[in-house]
Amino acid sequence: MNIFYKKPFLIADIGVNYYDIAQKEEMSIMDAAKLMILEAKRAGVDAVKFESYKTENIISSKFPEQFDLFKKYDEFGRDEFFELYEYCNELKLKFLSTPLDFESADYLDEFMDIYSIASSDLTNIPFIQYIAKKGKPMLLLTGAATLNEVKKSVRAIEEVSTVDIAIMHSVLAYPTEYRDANLAMIKDLAQNFPEYEIGYSDHTKSDPNMFVLTTAYNFGADIIEKHFTLDKSLPGNDHCHSMDVEDVMTFKMHIGFLSQIKGMKNKQPLISESSAKRNARKSVVAKKDIKKGDVITLGVLTFKRPGIGISPAEIDEIVGKTALVDIAKDTLIDFNMIS
Repeated sequence: MNIFYKKPFLIADIGVNYYDIAQKEEMSIMDAAKLMILEAKRAGVDAVKFESYKTENIISSKFPEQFDLFKKYDEFGRDEFFELYEYCNELKLKFLSTPLDFESADYLDEFMDIYSIASSDLTNIPFIQYIAKKGKPMLLLTGAATLNEVKKSVRAIEEVSTVDIAIMHSVLAYPTEYRDANLAMIKDLAQNFPEYEIGYSDHTKSDPNMFVLTTAYNFGADIIEKHFTLDKSLPGNDHCHSMDVEDVMTFKMHIGFLSQIKGMKNKQPLISESSAKRNARKSVVAKKDIKKGDVITLGVLTFKRPGIGISPAEIDEIVGKTALVDIAKDTLIDFNMIS
């Protein structure tokens, strides 16, 4: 079953980029978060995503470099994220936030209907099962994972819940070099998890034509997720490999074109082909004059345009029959002329 209502479903991963936007624009971090939500909505995304955590819950204080980095971005809690959720509702935009600890997972459950599991928690089986028991669909990011690790995580979810799961190909490198994107892995995940949706969480720098994302979609990723910023030049963790408003619009334009040319799956003639089909195909034609009473042989027949007579595919229905009338050379054979 599909988690989202459209394909592709585009998620703007704001993450913690709003902190840097707040500093640049000299505004509160709440106003910056709302500004980014609004700009993402105007650009045409389907959802925005944040990160919810408290640093002391996810990083040992014995590792101060990591601890201090994450501590700069953990000011928001339940009330702030609920305010962002309500703002998204006003804009008719899906709100998501990735919980990185149990506390965040619990308060997000009050108002969020889909969970995202970070690549860093793919092997955190107790945490994954804790969330799965809440009974809500889950996006499972698979950066730096082996196939067996992904299978183990999926089985862990299935052991405690029947929730829908989307398996998200991702590469845990910031930014991801184009040569490391390995979009073919999307197809591998689709083969190994045919019962679940497949998606892609991208960390490459946005190429001018957004070919990475459109290729991911063509390879079978129905859910597309990418970091989002209003200024790629900012020095924060994720800005350089984020998409901006212009990138979103480019992607949406190309997806619209791809959807237009993709068309129907089942092979069948189109209305637009009707005229050309009649003119281009061949009909059974008299190669020479045929007299009334003559037995029709293959030697007196040939095949010429237009295709408005008997098709050459029905030649066996003609050979061996008797001409009921004189048939002049180059005449399209009609079943009324033979018996």
